[in-house]
Amino acid sequence: MKKGIKLHWLLVGVFLVNFGNSFVWPLTTVYIHDQLHQSLTVAGLVILCYSGANVVGSYIAGILFDHYNPRTLMIEGLIGAILTMFVLIWRSGWPMYPIMLTLVGFFNGWLVTLHNSYGTMVTGHDGRYVFNMIYFSNNLGMVFATSIVGPLYQYAHNHVGPLFGLTGILYMFFIVIVYFFYRVHVTRQQAAAINADEMPKHATKLPRPNLVTIWTLFMTLMVIWVTYSQWSSNMSVYITNQGISMTLYSMLWTVNGLMVVILQPLMNIVNQYVHNDYGKIYGGIFGIMLSFIVLLFAKQYGWFVVGMVVLTLGEITVFPTIPAVVNQLSPEDEKGRYQGLLNAFISFGKAVGPAIGGAMIEAFSYRPLFIVCAGALVIAIIVTSIVLERNKHRVTEY
Repeated sequence: MKKGIKLHWLLVGVFLVNFGNSFVWPLTTVYIHDQLHQSLTVAGLVILCYSGANVVGSYIAGILFDHYNPRTLMIEGLIGAILTMFVLIWRSGWPMYPIMLTLVGFFNGWLVTLHNSYGTMVTGHDGRYVFNMIYFSNNLGMVFATSIVGPLYQYAHNHVGPLFGLTGILYMFFIVIVYFFYRVHVTRQQAAAINADEMPKHATKLPRPNLVTIWTLFMTLMVIWVTYSQWSSNMSVYITNQGISMTLYSMLWTVNGLMVVILQPLMNIVNQYVHNDYGKIYGGIFGIMLSFIVLLFAKQYGWFVVGMVVLTLGEITVFPTIPAVVNQLSPEDEKGRYQGLLNAFISFGKAVGPAIGGAMIEAFSYRPLFIVCAGALVIAIIVTSIVLERNKHRVTEY
């Protein structure tokens, strides 16, 4: 098995990638709608292409991670992302923006999956702790990015080019870190496969209870992200239509990130005493569902803050726990593949979520969308709990 990466260098990389990515997604819907003068449905389709490419990047990177040099894969992904970002500095109109944004999505999926897969190789720490800290670093990057993205966007006179330029610079710095600190040890067999550019013909067969549990978690995570993505896409237009500025909308995500930064370390302490991971998953889904109930009554900015607080309490419980459970249930030679699949399902949820939400809003308005999201999450809790509880004593942990 590949070994050797230090957790703190992994977390630095996670921070930098998510810092750069958080310059992109909060602005996508409002930029396409307000500056490129496209409908919410079109904006949703653009995000669909972005996240669809994210799915492809995640899946490919997850498969390649188990069989090729992961440091080389990371550097290649960063170079591709940098080149794409620099094109967007100069060409961010229509239709170049959605075309290049799709490539950004591919490379972002590639990088996020490689980081999660690297997380399976960290030694000296429990898997739950590692994925909690990855999630913590993700949100720490988001705190810094979202706190300045709104003002920078306005300062740049509603142009996204400078933001992509800053992201490209961050990724260039990250390449240096990857080159020196993302070296890992591989066994002779793996090294031979890497040098020969061959993939192993046989992989460990996963027990049926593991497969059922993992794929249920994939589907559940996809449903969660279909609903969660409404907050990060269509809600930007909804909130600004209430007379609330883009800066205040971006501050909601700063609140989100600050809560994660403050509360996530406490989750590491909780995990030392509470080992019921399935219970955390159910509770987290319930919290996200509750945020949509709050939105049904939200008219003033304070209610949107309350909704974000409830949403965050749910996500800090469920989002780090599912990758940790998938890691526990997947064999050593398939961990990259299943982390790639997990990120692919996340990306698919992010992809279809804004498109579905945009279509529902234009057909019915926002309130029916909030009701449907809450109902879908209630169903997710019921189905997930039934499947996981039936299989929890039959799964094999690796």
